[in-house]
Amino acid sequence: MNIHEYQAKQLFQNYAIPIPEGRIATSAIEAEKIAQELTHESWVVKAQIHAGGRGKVGGVKVAKTPDDVFTFTHELLGTRLVTKQTDCVGLPIDSN
Repeated sequence: MNIHEYQAKQLFQNYAIPIPEGRIATSAIEAEKIAQELTHESWVVKAQIHAGGRGKVGGVKVAKTPDDVFTFTHELLGTRLVTKQTDCVGLPIDSN
């Protein structure tokens, strides 16, 4: 099965398996708005690609403010992430 992390979390939720609170954003503005709604001390912005090792190459970032969430999302969307599980071209981080 080839699903994204957020899709796996939806499946877990359907079976009452506890998951951390989070939402999907398709733009930096939407991500910042979500961070403002989810009042926490920090947020994690994760690139959703079909490859492991995202955190080791900058695809997972901890944000301390909603403004950081905006910045990190803006920096990631539209780029490609190269990990040990991708080829040298990497996989696109897009809003779909």
